[in-house]
Amino acid sequence: MADMNYDLIVIGGGPGGYVAAIRAAQLGLSTAVVERENLGGICLNWGCIPTKALLRSAEVLRNAKHAADYGLVIQNPSFDLDKVVQRSRKVAGQLNGGVKHLLKKNKVAVIEGEAKLLGKGQVAVTKGGAAVGTFGAKNIIIATGARARTLPGLEDDGNLVWTYRKAMTPNTTPKSLLVIGSGAIGIEFASFYNELGAKVTVVEVMDRILPVEDEEISAFARKQFEKQGMRIITNGKAGNLRKGADSVTVAVEANGKTEDITVDRVILAVGIAPNTENLGLENTKVQTDRGHIKTNANCQTDEPGVYAIGDVTGAPWLAHKASHEGVIAVEHIAGKHPHALDIRNIPGCTYSHPQIASVGLTEKKAKEAGYEVRVGRFPFIGNGKAIALGEADGMVKTVFDAKTGELLGAHMVGAEVTELIQGYTVAKTMETTEQELMQTVFPHPTLSEMMHESVLDAYGRAIHF
Repeated sequence: MADMNYDLIVIGGGPGGYVAAIRAAQLGLSTAVVERENLGGICLNWGCIPTKALLRSAEVLRNAKHAADYGLVIQNPSFDLDKVVQRSRKVAGQLNGGVKHLLKKNKVAVIEGEAKLLGKGQVAVTKGGAAVGTFGAKNIIIATGARARTLPGLEDDGNLVWTYRKAMTPNTTPKSLLVIGSGAIGIEFASFYNELGAKVTVVEVMDRILPVEDEEISAFARKQFEKQGMRIITNGKAGNLRKGADSVTVAVEANGKTEDITVDRVILAVGIAPNTENLGLENTKVQTDRGHIKTNANCQTDEPGVYAIGDVTGAPWLAHKASHEGVIAVEHIAGKHPHALDIRNIPGCTYSHPQIASVGLTEKKAKEAGYEVRVGRFPFIGNGKAIALGEADGMVKTVFDAKTGELLGAHMVGAEVTELIQGYTVAKTMETTEQELMQTVFPHPTLSEMMHESVLDAYGRAIHF
């Protein structure tokens, strides 16, 4: 394969990279993907997909524990950790194979190894220190993603202190666990291990958990997690980690006091760091900001013909954002005129119990932006389907521009809200107003009716609350 030339080389085969490659092939561009590890990237192999498989096992276990609430008899439900993990890895493996099939079907070349930009459309690839070849490309897309960030003195060791990889493949269930960080990753692992019976403590440096979410939603979620037995410490700083033979003691400072917390394991969920090292960026005009590659609305860097997408470019660090950017970049390369991505229309989801989902501005952010707002709310307890499901804890919140009726944001916590949020995402993308949403017929009985009721409530017209 050495010295071949392509219309496009994509560096990284994750959800941004492989989607970009397939779209490029659809548009008739000769395309290659360089991947150093697993097609599908972190998301498919060590992130989005396998964690959802783990959380599904936890959900089934939770339902089994509460079988009596539904008139069913299941005695002493338990779990086999090895089989739970095996199922998760099998799901990831199946989808990894699916990506390989899709790339082959679309005649995308896959080059295994690590890529380095040499400048002027040249990419060198090595594997295990040996040269694979030098490849030419009219255009290059950098889609190298990111990795878990660690803190000084709190580095993971794969034994007592974990990041997401080890947390997904444990060889034992910790009886106690400290999760540092309460974003989506931290909360999902906290929810999973709490359901398996671990005594879970979450430490968050900000004044509330899930800090990117609407304040009401964060507060509601915290109450639910605490009802489930989690301990949550906000305004907290973890440090002075001391390892024992099979335990870890961490000094946690919060509200002017320091407490030593001893647990079996620690999970670090304190953000991510972009994979921009050893890419040869110094051979180009590509600019970075705190490690993240700077791009314009079409995902172009300052180096002609070089684009960047996904986590390597910065927040929000979401797989679906990377995929969408991949399409934008490729269509721009192909001479199309793609719409720029509006990050206010990107939904965010946390797959804990309860689930959290949102899109657009929070109420606070909308007010800070100068909007006069109208806010609607509807509780799960007012919805027939939620009660029938035994999932009556939750709420839907909508934020509108009081002057124009524009939907500014939607925020949800409760059962299946990660599936519901797309309704509001479509509405925002289409610049729908409250009138169109109020005139939309929602099916009954469904959880989606709460979305309608929340809109109605913003204008004093809620029927069932």
